[in-house]
Amino acid sequence: MKILLGVTGCVALYKVVGLVSSLRKAGNELVVVMTQSAEKLVSKDLFSAVGNCPVYTDKDAFDIKNGWIPHTELSKWPDVLVVAPATANTIAKIANGIADNLLTMVCLAYAGKSKLVVPAMNVRMYENPVTQRNIQTLRELGWWVLEPSEGHLACGEYGKGRYPENEVVEEAIKILATEKKLSGMKLLITAGPTWEPIDPVRIISNRSSGKMGYELAKVATRMGAKVTLISGPSCLKPPYFVEEFVKVKSSDQMYEEVVKRFDKADAVIMAAAVADYKPSFVSTEKIKKGSDTLVLTLEKTKDILSELGKRKGKRILVGFAVETSNLEEYAKTKLVSKNLDMIVANDVSAMGSEKNLVVIFKSDGTSKRVGPDDKENIAFAILDELSLFWNRS
Repeated sequence: MKILLGVTGCVALYKVVGLVSSLRKAGNELVVVMTQSAEKLVSKDLFSAVGNCPVYTDKDAFDIKNGWIPHTELSKWPDVLVVAPATANTIAKIANGIADNLLTMVCLAYAGKSKLVVPAMNVRMYENPVTQRNIQTLRELGWWVLEPSEGHLACGEYGKGRYPENEVVEEAIKILATEKKLSGMKLLITAGPTWEPIDPVRIISNRSSGKMGYELAKVATRMGAKVTLISGPSCLKPPYFVEEFVKVKSSDQMYEEVVKRFDKADAVIMAAAVADYKPSFVSTEKIKKGSDTLVLTLEKTKDILSELGKRKGKRILVGFAVETSNLEEYAKTKLVSKNLDMIVANDVSAMGSEKNLVVIFKSDGTSKRVGPDDKENIAFAILDELSLFWNRS
């Protein structure tokens, strides 16, 4: 990906050095354009070194060589244009078509749709009606304005105006750069294990980390879907920019939250490892250690996927199958019995691991083997197959 990063004279500029480093390590091509104020805070040599990239300043604005005009040529180069951090002054200039430095000249000449601005400033400057009007103008002009964080500011005040974490900015860039194969889809995804209580201290659960479901939610958002993620207990951070994130614990809670949202979904991916059984009786007190054996009576939990299959209608329904043996045969049976459009079969050894090897079976009789690969790439493969159903409907 080719990224042109415009940096302005904000104290948060030092954080953007880390963003440049991270983007370079991810294999992106970079060009940095600095305003005169930015040069007073961070050296252009530092950006060039960490980004392994050219850095342009206002001194280069009219350095025309062999017909190469800096602002017009730079504006044609990137896949994504980013201004971060963006001061109130630069936001005002871009919103009103003022092009009095190299960065604003590039912004005015840029004709692409993938453009991101990341405001960072004092809270009173951010909340000023003039700044808010300018930000609204940018949105109307097609810019994605990433909301600043709230917290302690460099000036000592507290409020909205902090530069967000670099990983948030980086994810926003990836969203802008990803083809929108799922544009307009309302997608419901479940993830993680469930906890079935035995008493106030003990539970029955499984080894699912939730990573696959979280990756699916993250990648689906990049691909243009409006994602609701319903997650069982997990140590993972919720993916950025999902429409809704819902936390549950038990299979009963998972069932309730899924069914509540099912009618509004265009597609559902049941990636959660929902318990098949739960204790018939839950003690209100901790069960004390007594005899050498303890007998628990278990009863079946509600089969969420089967219930969705009965109510499916025109929705696209995707399930997962995790087995220790005869995986593919079981997955094919489950595909038919639960009225699914697609099922993802992966070996039990992948639970909790960073890599997967899966086989995707579809209702038209075709299948696709993917991996071993990291879960982000597996998610892309699954969602590419899902997009074929979506774009066919």
